[in-house]
Amino acid sequence: MPRPRRRLASTCIGTVTAGLLATGAALAEPDEDRYPGSDIAMGAYLDYGPPGVARIPNLSNWLGGKEIRVGHTYLPGDRWAGIEGNVGFLEDWARWRRAQDDRLFVLNVPMQERNEGRVPDHQVARLIRAGAQGEFDRHFQRLAERLVALGVPDTVIVLGWEMNGITYTHRCAPDPENWKVYWKRIVTAMRAVPGQEFRFDFAPNRGKDAIGWTECYPGDDVVDIIGMDSYDQGPGRNFDEQISQPYGLQQHVDFAEAHGKAISYPEWGLFRRGDNPEYVRRMLKWIELHKPLYHTITDYCPHGVWQCKQNPESTKVFREALSAEVPGPVVPTPVVPTPVVPTPVVPTPVVPTPAVPTPAVPTPAVPTPAVPTPNVPTPAVPTPQVPTPAVPTPEIPTPEVPTPSEAPSPQVPAPSQAPSPEVPRPTPVTPAPVTPSPLVPTPEVPAPATPSPAVPSPAVPSPEAPEPTPVPSPEPVPSRPQPQPQPLPEPAKPPLNPKEWCVPLSFGEWLSKLVGKQSVCVKVDLSKDSGFWPF
Repeated sequence: MPRPRRRLASTCIGTVTAGLLATGAALAEPDEDRYPGSDIAMGAYLDYGPPGVARIPNLSNWLGGKEIRVGHTYLPGDRWAGIEGNVGFLEDWARWRRAQDDRLFVLNVPMQERNEGRVPDHQVARLIRAGAQGEFDRHFQRLAERLVALGVPDTVIVLGWEMNGITYTHRCAPDPENWKVYWKRIVTAMRAVPGQEFRFDFAPNRGKDAIGWTECYPGDDVVDIIGMDSYDQGPGRNFDEQISQPYGLQQHVDFAEAHGKAISYPEWGLFRRGDNPEYVRRMLKWIELHKPLYHTITDYCPHGVWQCKQNPESTKVFREALSAEVPGPVVPTPVVPTPVVPTPVVPTPVVPTPAVPTPAVPTPAVPTPAVPTPNVPTPAVPTPQVPTPAVPTPEIPTPEVPTPSEAPSPQVPAPSQAPSPEVPRPTPVTPAPVTPSPLVPTPEVPAPATPSPAVPSPAVPSPEAPEPTPVPSPEPVPSRPQPQPQPLPEPAKPPLNPKEWCVPLSFGEWLSKLVGKQSVCVKVDLSKDSGFWPF
């Protein structure tokens, strides 16, 4: 658990109170009746089940936003199943406790079933002896396991409360010695459960009642808090006697201090004397003076001040003492204008920065090796001139033609006048299967400018024709029939004298390593049937 929050106001109040005690004014009323700044954990018993949880925020609002840090409830003592924690409302309280770290969950736990059944003393004594022998240990072990499972292992256990009275079956007077042994067995059984962080609160009634409560104290090793339930009733005719009486408020504080234990007030409130604002005022001052670990008022009639409407004067005192202080109006602080003192502008001299010439570092010219790029598309190979290979024989001098006045009109011999059987053929040249053009001996090069297949003219007489008629001009060339696209004839027989010329290509040493040795080959067919036979 984190340490409780401390506030400056509570520290100041505690200091003033200590000074009053030193001067013998312990019971004097402080000048200020409000304690909203106290860091003491405060709560109220509002109901044992879910309604008690739901009413906590409403009580806080009624007190002007006062933080309610203690949730307080009771396990039913009619049967062992209830004492073992088999009740649904524990989940609601556990959820409330886990919502904030500085909250306390206080749980009153009976030590016997039929706890309010008016069991006679001799039966109570027998039950106490059975508990001292360990007969009921398992019930409290199950309770511890239930609380750990719910996520509230640090629950404050008010075990066998008001044991010095005559009301409950878990009372101490019928057998005080075995009662203390029984208490120890219960605490030992619950502390043996893994994960537990319980604190055990020994809380008798104020006054002697059936037995002095100090005779029931089981020991410092099994008690963490020494509490006291104190209502406005006897013994004691007024609050001062409630303090000074045997086993009263002062002895409770002194006993706890002697044993090094914190104190608490699990139950307090009005009772026999009705609406008594003086009791409420004095009890709140006592609590503020002695700083218990926590206190919870029993808030139902006739004890309460919020849910019970029959105590209006006490209700007013309680609310005024514990309400959170409402802040007063905010007084605005006058704004005093501060004169603006102009700051003289001192010109900063401009110091010229000398221009330091940057030496020009010449960049060495790195020669790029000239890689010879071969003219692959148009290699320099011995290729006949494509535009002028139309005359297959050099014996027909095309340029030396007679003038137009002397030369007869060009006559293209008809098929009947041409004695040669080769003239009627539309395509006198049979294409060689290895060349792209069947008429012109063109080398196989990838360049697109290849010789046209229409270069050889059918008007040129073959060697078997009669005397050639001189051609006056190249104009008859367009008049010759153009070859029409038709299926190629059957391949002719292989030429008689095929020849092939290959020219090696040199790409340089570097590129030759990449592409390897290459060459261009030209095939020329000079057989008689090729149309180029000159002899």
